[in-house]
Amino acid sequence: MLKIIPVDDEREPYRAPDIGWDGQAGDIIVNALTDPDAPGDLRSEQGLATQVLISLMTDRRVEPEELREGDQNRGWIGDSFDLAEGETPLGSRLWLLRRTSIFEGIQVVVEDYVREALQPIIDQGAVVSLDVAVTVDRPGNRVDYQVSLYGRSGSLIYDRKFELLWRQVHGVEYPLAR
Repeated sequence: MLKIIPVDDEREPYRAPDIGWDGQAGDIIVNALTDPDAPGDLRSEQGLATQVLISLMTDRRVEPEELREGDQNRGWIGDSFDLAEGETPLGSRLWLLRRTSIFEGIQVVVEDYVREALQPIIDQGAVVSLDVAVTVDRPGNRVDYQVSLYGRSGSLIYDRKFELLWRQVHGVEYPLAR
């Protein structure tokens, strides 16, 4: 996980911009021109939510034996080199499910992938614990998962539902595969 550390103590620490997610793509959020403090500037209010989105929606590089025939490895190329001590690969392995159908036990795989992707947030101390609830909707051809994160006091500080959707769109067998 990337950490940005300010060099000059006299300056205000850098805060990463918020990323919004529309279900297919992430984009940096910009303040409205009417914002009293930073009109038109990059918004930076949802650090934890942005970190969760980056962790879940970024493709993690995997070992070659995890790839199916014809698949190419994805994710950040830097993760294919030696990782520094205590460093973990960025992202999730949820992308590996894009060419599968809903199979018996998929909820366990989804939960494992989500927990693995979010573990660095716990390791860094941003949250103390997490819950992942996975439900399978076979007729709807989708798997939903809910992520709940808890702070030091034990209170819920983040709660969001996501879905993995399998659908044939206009004859395209794997619409999310690019």
